[in-house]
Amino acid sequence: MKIGNLELAAEELPGAVPAWGAEVDASQWLAASIHAEASGGRLLALWGSDRSDGAKPRFAVHAALVVQPGIIVMTLPLSEETYPDVSNVFPAANRMQRAVFDLLGLRATVPADERKWLRHAAWPPDVFPLRKDFLGDGSAFESYAADHIDDYPFVSVAGDGVHEIPVGPVHAGTIESGHFRFSVVGERVLKLEERFGYKHKGVEKRFEQMDCVTGAKLAGRISCDSTVAYAWAYAMAVESACGGEAPSRAAWLRALLLERERVANHLGDLGFLGNDAGLAFGLTQFSRLKEDMLRLNAAIFGHRYLMDLIVPGGVLIDVSAEESSRIRAECDALESELLLLRSIYDEHPGLQDRFIGTGRVAPELAARLGLIGLAGRASAQAWDLRAQFSCSPYDRLDVHMATHRNGDVAARVIVRFDEITESLRLIRAILEALPTRATLAQLPTAAEGATGIGWVEGWRGEVFMALELGPAGAIRRLHPHDPSWQNWPLLEHAALGNIVPDFPLINKSFNLSYSGHDL
Repeated sequence: MKIGNLELAAEELPGAVPAWGAEVDASQWLAASIHAEASGGRLLALWGSDRSDGAKPRFAVHAALVVQPGIIVMTLPLSEETYPDVSNVFPAANRMQRAVFDLLGLRATVPADERKWLRHAAWPPDVFPLRKDFLGDGSAFESYAADHIDDYPFVSVAGDGVHEIPVGPVHAGTIESGHFRFSVVGERVLKLEERFGYKHKGVEKRFEQMDCVTGAKLAGRISCDSTVAYAWAYAMAVESACGGEAPSRAAWLRALLLERERVANHLGDLGFLGNDAGLAFGLTQFSRLKEDMLRLNAAIFGHRYLMDLIVPGGVLIDVSAEESSRIRAECDALESELLLLRSIYDEHPGLQDRFIGTGRVAPELAARLGLIGLAGRASAQAWDLRAQFSCSPYDRLDVHMATHRNGDVAARVIVRFDEITESLRLIRAILEALPTRATLAQLPTAAEGATGIGWVEGWRGEVFMALELGPAGAIRRLHPHDPSWQNWPLLEHAALGNIVPDFPLINKSFNLSYSGHDL
């Protein structure tokens, strides 16, 4: 397989998405990254693994690169516990490499940033929870945490009139934990530095105690506002590893659920964005519309947030003709109300004054730092898996991608409105063309060591899963990847030059996941 001008010996991976796997050496690891970036590719995910249950050498690092034909998953076996740093090629790799060290003790050579990312003094620096010999009984954690203060060296900014505002990690209301360190002059932001990892909950380690059937429930709970996207990506990875596929009707029903998840989240965000800009009316109206949708989810599918409906091999639900009619009627009513509410947002001078020019990420910066998902599309990054690498049924639905060039809060609002409109069209098209076959299939038994890839365009952006199976369908390693890994660093840039009171508005316009990347 060719990446730019570099030829790699790669093997095609089975499954619904175009993917190849290649074992590389250290020079190829770095060269492939450089060639991918130079030819317009980007880093999708980077993770490590402990292969002490048989493979030699014991450790390996992996990177998924998005290139012209699809995904290339590179595996670099490590004779030592170091590997080449690629954060100077792909800035998004910085935090991923730091997480690999905290969890596995594998260090990128001479990285620009070696600060801990997940550990928070919760466990000793020589303990690595994703190693196979990690016991996890808690005794070492408790004694160490009790005697050590978490000292994190934030980057300081000095000068006349500069001061710092620390916000979090505990916030008002029910939002998740994250720390934001603002350096400001007056109310103007000179620098913003984020720190996360407070939601770390051992998800990747827990997967190693499960098989590919029981893992489906946990996959849907990694980031619960994206339960459909994660469950589908997981099912796709298992089906890829087993060499099987879901029935056609199941694929169409998965897309129906994914589009409903997209609409519900965009409705909620549009309400909160109006509220953060001083228009409480917007919060009231969009919250009402979202609640109506969640109630119909519960009535038809048995769960407001569509949990536990997608499994390897298919789906556990179906829709009748009467239920399809109810969904179509909801789409019609929602589309009518959306037109009215959009005109109110567009014509409200106070709202537009807060939206336009606020939290801008220029297209050039978005491309350099790898901004993806709806935030990327609002900064002219024309990328949507449903359109570019469309799996069934999107390969038959001709998805219209919503994009904008301004890269500010206003652009991200516009993209949300446009994506809701397109999702309503897709929902109608799915119900119209829904195949009549079964909704669940028996998957073949996977061989030990089989690998699989899942890749789904969730409402926030791309959700990625890399799976390796052990004996009897046990999960040897599963790495889930949330698009927030790529997008959180861009929020730091979006805040620069804005006033501190606008940060909640900018933050909400991205609406990134905390727990989705604190695994």
